[in-house]
Amino acid sequence: MSNIDNKETVVNTTFHPIDVDNWERKQYFYYFTKMLPTGYSVSIEIDITNTYHMVKKHDRKFFAVYLYIVSKLISEQQEFRISNKSGEIGYYEVLHPTYASFHQDDKSMSNMWTEYSPDFEVFYENYMKDQNQYANNHGILAKPDIPPQNSCMIGMLPWIQFTSYTPIPYAPLNNYFPIIQAGRFIDREEKKYMPISITAHHAVADGYHVGLFLEKLQTAMLNPEEWMK
Repeated sequence: MSNIDNKETVVNTTFHPIDVDNWERKQYFYYFTKMLPTGYSVSIEIDITNTYHMVKKHDRKFFAVYLYIVSKLISEQQEFRISNKSGEIGYYEVLHPTYASFHQDDKSMSNMWTEYSPDFEVFYENYMKDQNQYANNHGILAKPDIPPQNSCMIGMLPWIQFTSYTPIPYAPLNNYFPIIQAGRFIDREEKKYMPISITAHHAVADGYHVGLFLEKLQTAMLNPEEWMK
């Protein structure tokens, strides 16, 4: 039974406290939050040819597929799910994607979020339900339900073929989640590429962790048959 059919489904907001005194990142976390607060952004191009064609073959929406695979990979890397909840450092079991819903009529955007599921079909159904019910709602929040605390921004700028993207927060946050942004596709030598940026907080993730995420994302996009049935 899917999340849509099961009305008793509760959004996963499970939080696991970290024993900070025995945490391998204790010193790094202190240094990059108290002494030298630091974040960084990396932008690359990834080959999305195989996934793009699979999406067309199965009449799916690429954006929903993109949200799913990014959320799935985040769920596999604990360092991207670190948060400060009521003064306690820990990590959420999963993060739910938040994204912008664009309105063609007035060119405005509204915030949307979709419940994550590790099952692709369930997630896709969740996404389509949200689109059908809320996508035409204007205002800051298209979906009346406030995004859960364990949600992170996974966006796309389909109008811009960027080579670099760096979000600049203007307020302190209680979490250390990444921000993911994709750009307009690039056609080159009969292949299709997508620029993508990941912004991470150095307190929880080093270049190795970002590199691993991007490597896994590229592998997933090259092999959609392994996760999109």
